[in-house]
Amino acid sequence: MDSATRWTPDAEPTKKDAERDAKKEKRLMLSLFRNTEIRLFLLLALVVTALGSALAFLLNEQAAVYVLATSFILIFLFLLFTKQRYRKITELSHQVDRIVHGDDSLSITSFKEGELSLLQTEVQKMTVRLREQAGNLGKDKRYLSESIADVAHQIRTPLTSINLLITLLAKEDLAPERRLEAVRELEVLLARIDWLVTALLKIAKLDAGTAVFTRNTIELAALVATTLEPFVIPLDLRNITVRSTVAGTLDCDLSWTAEALGNIIKNCIEHLDDGGLIQISSEQTPIYTQIVIRDNGSGFDDEDLPHIFERFYKGEQAREGNYGIGLALTKMIISEQNGTIKAQPNEPQGACFDIKFYHHSTR
Repeated sequence: MDSATRWTPDAEPTKKDAERDAKKEKRLMLSLFRNTEIRLFLLLALVVTALGSALAFLLNEQAAVYVLATSFILIFLFLLFTKQRYRKITELSHQVDRIVHGDDSLSITSFKEGELSLLQTEVQKMTVRLREQAGNLGKDKRYLSESIADVAHQIRTPLTSINLLITLLAKEDLAPERRLEAVRELEVLLARIDWLVTALLKIAKLDAGTAVFTRNTIELAALVATTLEPFVIPLDLRNITVRSTVAGTLDCDLSWTAEALGNIIKNCIEHLDDGGLIQISSEQTPIYTQIVIRDNGSGFDDEDLPHIFERFYKGEQAREGNYGIGLALTKMIISEQNGTIKAQPNEPQGACFDIKFYHHSTR
């Protein structure tokens, strides 16, 4: 066998490729002629060609031949260009199908200017959007999984203590004093669980965007009074002094804003010794209304400062029963009302929370 007829490994794949391309062309032509609009156009074109040729034949045989030839050439050119468009549309359709089935890494850049290029651009936009949505869904799933794990952990701790206390209360020989003490401990634990569930529901509303904020012009003094109302007894029992020098008004939702400030007051109380001091002051400018809450407690550790408002974060100095969601909820409420909050050390000691509610026309 000479070299001209010697078989090579590439000969068979090339033949298969040619056969595959021929089959594709055949399927393309079949799909072209299955199109009702194409068939209707061809029918009308043939009818017009026949009528034009017949009329031209009555005038001149050469004119009839010219009309007939020109008509068939135009029909052929139409079919040729339509076939090319079908090929591009088919290619684009296959790429869209691959995107729908998960292959979102495609880059469609093979078309030139024209209507198909516009369609290509829209498909590219859709692909980018699908990538973003898939990424966001993945983040949301991970976040939800982590949040559920954190919530389960937070609730499990007091539930474990409740189970132990119930076992203790079931003992018949338990002293009345110890039984009463256990009942009080149960009340405290149940109150903690109730507060935790309530706070988590509020966070869920804020996350979902279903929380309703009713903005009214509120006197800052009234806002502070509403905030401090639930803490009157704890403050009195621990002899903690609150000095408020606020003045002016704030456009906000009274209930939600008092909730946010209340979580800060609660945090201050937890880090104060008996006889401590909490100071609340305010300042109004054309740009924002500022509320500053300071205490002279244990303050923050430097490594905790960047994470103060993170959900479920607990610092080294966190007290027992601290779930790490109060300040996170505070930040969400303030942010929903066009505000910012910053935590920093107070001089000479303690913590300082700087809150600014920006006027809507300036931010």
